[in-house]
Amino acid sequence: MGSRLQIQGDESVLLRVTHSNLKSFCADVHFSLQMTIEAVKEKLWKKCGTSVDSMCLELYDDMGAKISGLSDNLRPLGFYSPQDGFRLHVIDLDPSSVTSGGWLEDTSLVEKYNISEEAYDKRDGKSQ
Repeated sequence: MGSRLQIQGDESVLLRVTHSNLKSFCADVHFSLQMTIEAVKEKLWKKCGTSVDSMCLELYDDMGAKISGLSDNLRPLGFYSPQDGFRLHVIDLDPSSVTSGGWLEDTSLVEKYNISEEAYDKRDGKSQ
């Protein structure tokens, strides 16, 4: 008996998803083999923030060898014969994407608020 999240008879695969701009992003995601590549991109957009139109997908086997680029949005994922443990790599083609430049991961790029010691000592409600 299948889980409530899986349609009976619907085969799925567990893929490790990585992202070109998000070095610390790595997620294990279940995909139906019947999903079109466009539907896979829609699902990934919700997880990593890269828009469907700016997304290029590559499939790698469990040894790290590239199997294929997943360029035909109308083909089902199963056409590319992915297996559990394979890696699906998202390449963000948008140079102005929110994921580019490390802004989502590197906190050193965020301007910090600084306060002088004098201003800190003068603030109201400070604990002694």
